Amino acid sequence: MRKRKNQRISIVLICLIFSMGFNSQLWAQQTLENLNQALRYSRYSRVSPKIIPLKTGERSFLLQMPIEKIEEGIENGIYRFAYAVVSSFQEPLSADKWTELQDVDIRRETDYHFYFEREVTIPLEQEMAFAVLRVTDTRQGDEYYYHTDLISPFIFDFPQFWGYYSDGIPFDQTFLTMTEPLEFRSRGTIGIHHFHYPTVFDVPLPPMEIRPAAVPRELTVNYEGEFLTNIPQSFDQLGYYFLQTDTTSASGMLIRSTHDAFPKVKTYEEMVEMVAYISTRREHESLKEAEDKKQALDLYWFNLTKEEEASRKIIREYFKQIEFANILFTDFKEGWKTDRGMVYTVMGPPNEVVFRLNGEVWSYLPENSNSKITFTFARVKNILTPNYYVLNRSRALQPEWFKSITQWRNAQMAF
Repeated sequence: MRKRKNQRISIVLICLIFSMGFNSQLWAQQTLENLNQALRYSRYSRVSPKIIPLKTGERSFLLQMPIEKIEEGIENGIYRFAYAVVSSFQEPLSADKWTELQDVDIRRETDYHFYFEREVTIPLEQEMAFAVLRVTDTRQGDEYYYHTDLISPFIFDFPQFWGYYSDGIPFDQTFLTMTEPLEFRSRGTIGIHHFHYPTVFDVPLPPMEIRPAAVPRELTVNYEGEFLTNIPQSFDQLGYYFLQTDTTSASGMLIRSTHDAFPKVKTYEEMVEMVAYISTRREHESLKEAEDKKQALDLYWFNLTKEEEASRKIIREYFKQIEFANILFTDFKEGWKTDRGMVYTVMGPPNEVVFRLNGEVWSYLPENSNSKITFTFARVKNILTPNYYVLNRSRALQPEWFKSITQWRNAQMAF
């Protein structure tokens, strides 16, 4: 009798597995390579975690982990925090890999951040290392992830200093308003050399344009001198700065210096430049040549729909996308001028985001369609930033790209 009962249970389990489509992903261990990190780029994220490594020894790092509070009025206990260190994108993020961070571990809490620190040492025999931060919203179960390389082919080295806001939280973005001070700290007082690059970058080519982009023939670099750590420092020129303690090394810190309205748009001249993604060449040339940019833009927006309310909707949504692109993707370029920022602005936040050691893949799931639209960004080693990505352009992307532009021009985009 017991044997028959066990057989029946086995049959039920087998049927259940097959009724679920025998989805291998259901049983697969989480890894960096299969995590869907779409919340990282969502317009509705409630928190924004970061990891900023500081090098403290040959293979030792201080993991600075600020979590920005985007949601207001966060109560204690709503979020759970944990971090892990793995040796590859394929290594399982099993339960034993995670170290839970409790409220008592919070090094500093402000109105805008939770802040944790942990020091880690990578074994000599380990060839690569990646730190992962997980923030779990206990209400809906949403999980926010952020990862960074500690040791990998895409990392030159890490600096032994960093910039901090006046409240002691580490500088957790790449852009800084001109004249806004940061205090640079290190273990001991050291001098920091800073270089200013007043470079203006062109708007990137569209995804279906496979010819090589133009490369600036000259790159102006101005040495701005040396300043000491532990003294507030500001940057008073537009462009980007690269900071180093040793000018013969490849390690340093990048800061994009911006106007006081950034990441929002400030001038009508900026607006004219930014509408390049959804304009015809003739429309854009006409806007650039107009003497009264405001008047020309008002007419441009109205002509798209012939309705004032629809025009206001396009303006509101389009520049909200620009703002998010600037927040998420600014490096030495403004975020909206990067390849990821361009795709984000036109296509909206991706439904799926997966990372590889050498790239990043975005997928969009159109309504009433079983197929995905995929954009692949190749990771390029760059001395200024470990997170420099270039879109793999293809003519196959043209139909969906033009479809999205048409939706923008008809005020039909919704995120």
